[in-house]
Amino acid sequence: MKKQFILALFLALFLNSVNAQDRYFTRGAKVVFVSETPLEKIVGTNSQGTNVYDTKTGQFEFAVLMKSFVFEKALLEEHFNENYVESSKYPKSTFKGMVEDPSKVNLTKDGIYPVKIKGQLTMHGVTKDVATEGVFEVKGGKIIGKSNFIITLADYKIEIPSLVKDKISKDVKISVISDYQKM
Repeated sequence: MKKQFILALFLALFLNSVNAQDRYFTRGAKVVFVSETPLEKIVGTNSQGTNVYDTKTGQFEFAVLMKSFVFEKALLEEHFNENYVESSKYPKSTFKGMVEDPSKVNLTKDGIYPVKIKGQLTMHGVTKDVATEGVFEVKGGKIIGKSNFIITLADYKIEIPSLVKDKISKDVKISVISDYQKM
C-alpha cells in the first residue's frame, strides 16, 4: 500500500512538472488603453498584469487590477476609478481565452508568429466574447505576446456623463504586451 502511494505521488509530481514545461507566465504584462476624441486623448497604463499561457493547449488567463492604471493627470485617475470603472466595486478585469492553433508558434525558432485569439473579457461586472488577432515574438528562447483590440464602453455598462461625452470616446483601444517567463 505504501509503495502504491509513493508511486501515485511520484506520478502526480511528474505529470505536474511535464505540464509546467508548457506554461509561461508574467506578472508584469503591460496594458494600455487609449480614449481619443478631437478634444482630448486619455491614456491609462498598467504594468502589473498577470498572465499564464499554456503553449500546448493555447489556453491563457489574464488579470489586471483596475486601480493599478496610471494616468498623466491625477484627476483622470480618480475619475477613472471612482466614476467609470468603479474599481472599489469591480477591482479587476480578466480575460480567459484560447490561442487558435497554438502549434503555429515555433518556440524553438526566432520569429514573429501571427495568432488568432478568442475568449471572454470580464470588466465592470460584465462578461463579453472577444475575438482579435495578435502576435507571439520568439527571440532567444523568450516569448513576447502582443495584441490590440477595441471595446465599446457601453457594452460593459460603463457610462459616460453627458458633461464629458465629447472628451471620452465611446470605443477605447486596448493594447497588451506580455513578456513571458517559463514556469
